[in-house]
Amino acid sequence: MHLKSFLKLVEIQTKIASFLPYLFGVAYTLWYFDAVKVFNVLLFFISLLSFDMFTTALNNYKDFKKAIKKEGYNYEVHNAIGQFNLKEGTVLSIIIILFTIAVVFGVLTFLKTDYILLLLGALSFLMGILYSAGPVPISRTCFGEVFSGLFMGFFIPFLVVYASVFDQKPVILSLNNSTFTLTLKFDILLPVLLSSLPAVFCIANIMLANNICDVDDDFVNRRYTLPIQTGKKKALILFDILYILTFLDIIICVILGYLPAISLITLISAIKVYKNVRIFHGLQTKKDTFALSVMNLTIVMVPLIFTLLIAYIT
Repeated sequence: MHLKSFLKLVEIQTKIASFLPYLFGVAYTLWYFDAVKVFNVLLFFISLLSFDMFTTALNNYKDFKKAIKKEGYNYEVHNAIGQFNLKEGTVLSIIIILFTIAVVFGVLTFLKTDYILLLLGALSFLMGILYSAGPVPISRTCFGEVFSGLFMGFFIPFLVVYASVFDQKPVILSLNNSTFTLTLKFDILLPVLLSSLPAVFCIANIMLANNICDVDDDFVNRRYTLPIQTGKKKALILFDILYILTFLDIIICVILGYLPAISLITLISAIKVYKNVRIFHGLQTKKDTFALSVMNLTIVMVPLIFTLLIAYIT
């Protein structure tokens, strides 16, 4: 397999949806907690990137195998297996290798931290696999946006934070007299959760934009996604609302002290996001306008990350 076809198979351009939340987690850990265990977060990053590529390759493989409509842009161009005529055995080998790398570095991260990170990582792995595989993959249901937004937008930053502040015991799971007790430190969890919502909403919108663009093909291929369930018009309204909530959350987090005041600069990006949203309302295709949702994630998260770093330095 050539590098070009591999990068297409794992849709390397979409890895920014995991890379930016990761960078946000690092920047937030520096600013809010003033502590980053570099080796731990690097191990986690390798596991994260490998697993993200694994789930994308697996999703493309499953879509290719289950496709009823075996023609058109999504089947012949967007999916690397069809575009490059890749052998199934080669694709499966790549999937297995990526999963193995993700597991190995995930275990190494656990060995440097504690069992809570192992449990949270295992849960993320399970959701990632169920997202693309199983009797009814999550990506083929109306819950794809929720799971992708939550696990990529929140879990990634939280796991980065946890890898550095695990000694503060933000999550404690204990067993006493056959009773499980879960203790959560909300002074750690709540700031990370609320400040991560811009990533959650923007990543959910990437999934939503993808499904809006694929409405016609998804209907034929029996993928009962959110836009199929609600209709394209309501899906576009939700698309708008999630961006509005993104910027409202930034304001709220600054007021609560969960983000530095300088992060209000990020609100300027609303102008470009609004323009991209209007373009997407006019035309929804994978070829022409889907990339705008990925661009919006970058437009929001990059200044947010930089303002955290500036606040940390100053």
